[in-house]
Amino acid sequence: MRSEPTILAFDTSAAHCAAALLCGGQVHGALTEPMKRGQAEALMPMLEDVLAGAARDWRDLDAIAVGTGPGNFTGIRISVSAARGLALALSIPAIGVSLFEVMANGDAREHLLVSLPAPRDMAHVQPFRRGRPSGKARLIDPSAPPADLGNGSETCVIGHLASEIGRHLGAPPLPGKLDDIASRIARIAERRLVVDGETPDRPAPFYVRPADAAPPADPPPVILP
Repeated sequence: MRSEPTILAFDTSAAHCAAALLCGGQVHGALTEPMKRGQAEALMPMLEDVLAGAARDWRDLDAIAVGTGPGNFTGIRISVSAARGLALALSIPAIGVSLFEVMANGDAREHLLVSLPAPRDMAHVQPFRRGRPSGKARLIDPSAPPADLGNGSETCVIGHLASEIGRHLGAPPLPGKLDDIASRIARIAERRLVVDGETPDRPAPFYVRPADAAPPADPPPVILP
């Protein structure tokens, strides 16, 4: 892997379609378009635009990076499927990056609790240590977070409802928001490939809890002989 790989990063895990190209250590053509639906149709043209804007094409890529969630069930599957397909077609690695990592953004504190919004006024949280996940992600009620999530003032909380969660845990909150998502994904992927020397597995959707959708209750049709 080159010391400054060319990485195409994208994310459709929420009500947006975002993409960016990391090339020569610089981010080029970062785009984000808010959209509640239509990411499947918008993603590939956006990727083409980002490549064209940097005078690059698919053959110039060293890796694909993709946001894996947690977030919208369908949106995550759109981008992860695209990343897998592109990586296979181009014979390059695909790196999955969670939105917890995007929110943490390389913060190297000893104890950091990262919080993301979840449905029904809940929060998804995951502990980090020195910029890396140090425990499993969990679904919590921000107004009554489990005490084992923090070590008092030794833990900082960043992200969704950080002040409320931190108040209950006795942990100081930090300012933080999810912006420049695709650019952050690209840089995290670069660090994994170049600094950590990681050999990535195929990206997979990051679900903290099962999807709300359930299989139909109707019995299967009878197949006649």
